[in-house]
Amino acid sequence: MKPHAAYVLHQYDWSESSLIVDLFTRDLGRVVVAAKGAKRPYSQLRPVLLPFQRLNIGLGKPPKNEEASDIQNLRGAEWAGPAAVLRGDALFSGFYLNELLLKLLGRHDPHPRLFDAYAETLQAVAGPDDQRAQAALRAFELTLLQQIGLLPDLALVTHTQAAVQAAERYALQPEAGVIALADGPFRGPQLIGLQAALEHGSLQALQQACAAPLGPLRTALRGLLHYHLGTPQLRTRQVMLDVQKLVDSTRAPR
Repeated sequence: MKPHAAYVLHQYDWSESSLIVDLFTRDLGRVVVAAKGAKRPYSQLRPVLLPFQRLNIGLGKPPKNEEASDIQNLRGAEWAGPAAVLRGDALFSGFYLNELLLKLLGRHDPHPRLFDAYAETLQAVAGPDDQRAQAALRAFELTLLQQIGLLPDLALVTHTQAAVQAAERYALQPEAGVIALADGPFRGPQLIGLQAALEHGSLQALQQACAAPLGPLRTALRGLLHYHLGTPQLRTRQVMLDVQKLVDSTRAPR
């Protein structure tokens, strides 16, 4: 049985003793599996099926009938390396990544480069450098959108396909893509650099390219993601905002 590298994205109860688990795998894409007996006290799966932990998993045979459920049985899972330890804001960032993958990736659509980017991004957001963590999140969002075909070429004006010019300013809009705009938030070299890093395939280079236009990029990508998701707010972000309000209220003078 060939093992598959995987991460747990989400899980929910299936029965008194079993779980349904949504997994992001490197060579199969998103798959949904039945983890039978995983809730039992002495199950070997129980301590392994955790978010942000890289796993090697074994799967049962997929259904032969196209009309049958595409849920496969999880035959086994074991740790495949140290987990990213996410706390505080980093924990919200990790669940944010998972929510994006759950909502934007179809099942059984492999994206090995995106899988590797996810693994590297978890390590980046777990670190103490908030600037690096934010750049890593933007780099992941760009990689995700590019891999699923929803990101325009950032080095071209979308409507005309004219090359972005170093001396001009631009905006990235959900409906129009890259547009020339006199007071746009992006300088030409910033968009050219982002596109070059995306094409090169180095996540580290892409993170570095994200660092300079970090604020405008966050706003632009949020708009683009919400446009394609069809929602003005992600669940993870709303929870994070609610928690922040609660924290602020407890700190307010009385």
